[in-house]
Amino acid sequence: MNYLAVLISGSGTNLQAIIDAIESGRLPDTQISVVVSNRKAAYGLERARRHGIPTIYHPFLPYRKAGRTREEYDTDLAEMLSDYPIDLVVLAGWMHIFTMEFLRHYCRILNIHPALPGAFPGMHAIEEAYEAYQRGEISETGVMIHWAPDEAVDAGPVAACERVPIYPDDTLESLEERIHAVEHDLYVRTIAEVLGVPLKPETEQS
Repeated sequence: MNYLAVLISGSGTNLQAIIDAIESGRLPDTQISVVVSNRKAAYGLERARRHGIPTIYHPFLPYRKAGRTREEYDTDLAEMLSDYPIDLVVLAGWMHIFTMEFLRHYCRILNIHPALPGAFPGMHAIEEAYEAYQRGEISETGVMIHWAPDEAVDAGPVAACERVPIYPDDTLESLEERIHAVEHDLYVRTIAEVLGVPLKPETEQS
């Protein structure tokens, strides 16, 4: 059995895609051992609870108010996660940049970013790609899944990527919807590849 820790900050749609793949049998021999959020209101926590997955709420605000550092926050999070079996850490909308105090404990951390490698790092990648298309600078964007070996932002190394065309009649909302659909499938496929488990085609799901 392969065990995942999934870290979120928001609605958790990529988390749900992973849960669905596991429960349908498409992603076999895999279990989510814990879901972590830095935001109490993150709907991803409710998604986890509905499927009987343990959750951790670990906010940074109390650390900041107490004058404590991000390094201390990361050290404590790593200690919390030590109670769970973890073969792979999956960042699915986690809105913190880890310091080496966390990264030295976990060397297998995947992150997902809604842009092609080297393009539009940071939180507003889809909006920036859409605006760049409107200016005639690009004709496509994409989704990148990358390893998080250090403190760089959306820098790789790249584990997988898929191109997403931008169409003349696209709105920002339609582009976001198409990118998210690619994310949900690509993340599941990449996790299976990294773990070395045989991903079943969707038509063979039980």
